[in-house]
Amino acid sequence: MSYSVSYSTFMNMPFEEAENGKLAPKSAVASGSSTSGQKSQLLLLDLYSGCGAMSTGLCLGANLSGLSLQTRWAVDFNPHACESLKFNHPETEVRNELAQDFLAVLREWERLCQKFGFVNEDVSPEVDSSDDDEGPYEASKGSPGEFEVGKIVDMCYGETSNVKEVGLKFKVRWKGYGPKDDTWEPIEGLGKCEERIRDFVRRGYNKNILPLPGTVDVICGGPPCQGISGFNRFRNSEAPLQDEKNKQMVVYMEIIEFLKPRFVLMENVVDILKFAKGYLGRYALSRLVAMNYQARLGIMAAGSYGLPQFRMRVFLWGARPTEKLPQFPLPTHDVVIRGGGPVEFEHSVVAYEENQHRDLKKELLLYDAISDLPPVANDEMRDEMDYLTAPKTDFQKYIRLSREEVMNLLPEGERPSQKRKLLDHRPLRLNDDDYQRVCHIPKKKGANFRCLPGVMVGPENKVQWDPNVERVLLPSGKPLVPDYAMSFINGKSPKPFGRLWWDETVPTVVTRAEPHNQIILHPEQDRVLSIRENARLQGFPDFYKFFGPLKQRYMQIGNAVAVPVSRALGYALGQAVQRKGDDKHVFILPPDFPRTTQSDIID
Repeated sequence: MSYSVSYSTFMNMPFEEAENGKLAPKSAVASGSSTSGQKSQLLLLDLYSGCGAMSTGLCLGANLSGLSLQTRWAVDFNPHACESLKFNHPETEVRNELAQDFLAVLREWERLCQKFGFVNEDVSPEVDSSDDDEGPYEASKGSPGEFEVGKIVDMCYGETSNVKEVGLKFKVRWKGYGPKDDTWEPIEGLGKCEERIRDFVRRGYNKNILPLPGTVDVICGGPPCQGISGFNRFRNSEAPLQDEKNKQMVVYMEIIEFLKPRFVLMENVVDILKFAKGYLGRYALSRLVAMNYQARLGIMAAGSYGLPQFRMRVFLWGARPTEKLPQFPLPTHDVVIRGGGPVEFEHSVVAYEENQHRDLKKELLLYDAISDLPPVANDEMRDEMDYLTAPKTDFQKYIRLSREEVMNLLPEGERPSQKRKLLDHRPLRLNDDDYQRVCHIPKKKGANFRCLPGVMVGPENKVQWDPNVERVLLPSGKPLVPDYAMSFINGKSPKPFGRLWWDETVPTVVTRAEPHNQIILHPEQDRVLSIRENARLQGFPDFYKFFGPLKQRYMQIGNAVAVPVSRALGYALGQAVQRKGDDKHVFILPPDFPRTTQSDIID
């Protein structure tokens, strides 16, 4: 491999000695040894998937490049996020479990497939209507109190509702009973069910319900590293990987090592390059290289790819030696990146060189994203409603497209016949006191709790009480200006009960829709931004539906990878799979990206 400081890149040497003894381009040698180009569709595993933003964007971008990429498997521990992903991607095998338990299942699955002789064999699916039978089986004629296994329908390794011990378990459909009566049973208790287990493995192997080593084309994911958070008072800067809150980085790499995908894309917060001198970022990079993957690390700002938020994140590409290492797409929009990148990795910020020609679109503002959405109240309860106005900006026209239009599934010029509803346009309901406070915040740019009576701004931009103004109380008897707003960040922060404004770019979409310590109020309505407004700021198409309690939906969106960023990366992946482009670290996206061939700017 060669190494370049730019984007911390480890990649194949430009030349390698070919079989005839002459020097040949590495890409040509790799191309001759890889059969990957023959696949009509590539399969993706989304780890720590959340509601599926990263894989959604990757598949959209790959599709725009001419590559068919499908999210075949997804894993996340949050049941509500899994429900959202499954609804929006019904073709995906979604597993609600810990990543380390998923790895244990994969190892058991490989063992079972080998035991029953299915690995590396051409096993044709059998026509068996019972494979998808969700009804009860014929009642057992056994003795009263005895139950007979009808069939095995799933397997797992972690805790279940009825069995707390960790270990391999199978989900049993009992004879004479339906799916609601399924139970998880440890393998130790199924000693007489060898044939039932074999049938399950056969069906599962034919349906590809779990990946085997070498069957995954792409793994993406953002392993949580909560141990580096500034809110963690016990951060271990001397040995970060000894902190249980950082162990998912190790699990993520172990899954890669086991499955050996062709491509890897990891996402994480910029702090993995800051905390403990970038220990976790360096660990991830070195693990990939140690597994003989090419690797490239970049820092990307969401606003640079067509969103009205800055939001910087770290992305790490990995590619097998027989593949072309994907590049990073250069920005498409003229957004000034507000620092945030560690000095030691300044060569990894994805941006144009100072003297490089650029033809960038104007940055997007809050107005571009949400100005077409109908007004709603603090206590809005509807999950579906009508659009009341036509889209006002190109962003709104694109974000309103149907799934079929975005994926180019409609004949050219044809529009969807069904009128679409606006989903999830409801805010987290504020309690009465907070609602009263929000109603007192002026509807103007820069407004926040400092505009309320009794608050003065003194030296060093620090708030203090005005001794000449009596403290205003709410109907509940609590103060209009709470003490925590005055003391937040030593009284120097303007964030509590702050209003956003139409001509602003939002710093980042947050996971908690509470106005106590962040600027999240709608510019002209007395409420926090709605679920859909937050989703728009993350680039989720309007057809994407979210599930779970309101706080859970906000969390899914706030934790997500910005869809336009992952879409641009998906295009880069498609270019690499098709061996297009040069060996530079970055490339320029098409000028009309991400426009589809549909008439997507027609009202």
